[in-house]
Amino acid sequence: MILYDHIDTNEKGHLTIGGMDTVELAKKHGTPLYVLDENVIRRQCRIYRDAATRYFGEGALPLYASKALCFTAIYKIAAEEGMGIDCVSGGELYTAKRAGFPAERIYFHGNNKTDKDISDAMDMGVGTFVVDNTDELSAVSAEAVRRGITQRILLRITPGIDPHTHRAIITGNVDSKFGNAIVTGQAMDIVKKAIAAEGVSLAGLHCHIGSQIFDIEPFADAAKIMTEFISQIKAECGYIIRELNLGGGLGVRYTEYDREVDYASAIRDIAAVVTSLCEKNGIQMPRVILEPGRSLVAASGITLYTVGGVKEIPGFKNYISVDGGMPDNPRYALYQSQYTALIANRATEPRDFRATLAGRCCESGDLLGEDMDIQRPCRGDTLAVLVTGAYNYSMASNYNRLPRPAVVMVRDGEDRVAVKRETYEDLVRNDVI
Repeated sequence: MILYDHIDTNEKGHLTIGGMDTVELAKKHGTPLYVLDENVIRRQCRIYRDAATRYFGEGALPLYASKALCFTAIYKIAAEEGMGIDCVSGGELYTAKRAGFPAERIYFHGNNKTDKDISDAMDMGVGTFVVDNTDELSAVSAEAVRRGITQRILLRITPGIDPHTHRAIITGNVDSKFGNAIVTGQAMDIVKKAIAAEGVSLAGLHCHIGSQIFDIEPFADAAKIMTEFISQIKAECGYIIRELNLGGGLGVRYTEYDREVDYASAIRDIAAVVTSLCEKNGIQMPRVILEPGRSLVAASGITLYTVGGVKEIPGFKNYISVDGGMPDNPRYALYQSQYTALIANRATEPRDFRATLAGRCCESGDLLGEDMDIQRPCRGDTLAVLVTGAYNYSMASNYNRLPRPAVVMVRDGEDRVAVKRETYEDLVRNDVI
């Protein structure tokens, strides 16, 4: 087992995922290649779904935050596993519609929904809009009135929590681009406007404090602030908030130095806090919604590359160049995100070569990691970067005019292509000559 129980080695010394030989997968499908273990995704969905129901009650619902990894098959899995989904764009909504996902279980997020986004979402019958600001509230209200419908909404609230994670993935602080801060009075202002607005029904509140959080204390702090605000709304407006969306953000183990998270236990502990706070504040326990993304899909994935050049600079550093890079995984360039890497065809050998993993782009910052301990590579080796199921494919680009990799899903000894590899023809398909 390497980091997770579905990543291991076989009798050939090759890296395996879900029991399947990654070297053979690379030969069959080419590289770069995203590989996902479908059983892991389903298992994580069930952990969240079962724990949410057990600790928050029958009405609780985990939503898959699909910005982490979005393609048609993922929505089919989420639907089959009884999840709701969180979409943040017209493209995600369109993909969910194509997958036949039940529209009533879709929560539509985003801090700048266009008029077309709003109209398209209502055409789909999207169950809940998570309204970010007063301009959006007015736009949703007007469109719903025009259609003669009542649109169910939540309001996004910023509780002012610092979860001590990377600055770029903090979303619950007072000066965030998302939501309405409680301490400035803007949150109460938008609540009152939503209560009075035509065409909308205020079901509840939403908050999300950030990502890659390994302690429950920030979630407990957010829950305290949100339940107190719900109590304040009841006292000041006489209005009952019946749904509380606590967002997502529980961390994922990318390297041996990261902590393991027991997600069911974390949900249990958060539920105990929320229950106690509701009793203390004299409010009815709201329906609780959770929004896991990364923690559902990250561990399920690996990315396979082919080694090109190996450059050793005596007294300085070593480079391993691969046939992918920041176009298929921009997270190191953006966040200096740490990963575990292995030479997949010699995965049982000692990791006694320290190197920087360099991508193929004409960009000095095109790196997948620095000073990583790995097996000594040769040109043509298969190199695997682990735990790439979240924010790799979904953030991929065509920088340097590179086609995006295929996505292969493995399950019970079988592999299937879930997203085809892009071709050069795909790159020029929309060009006008």
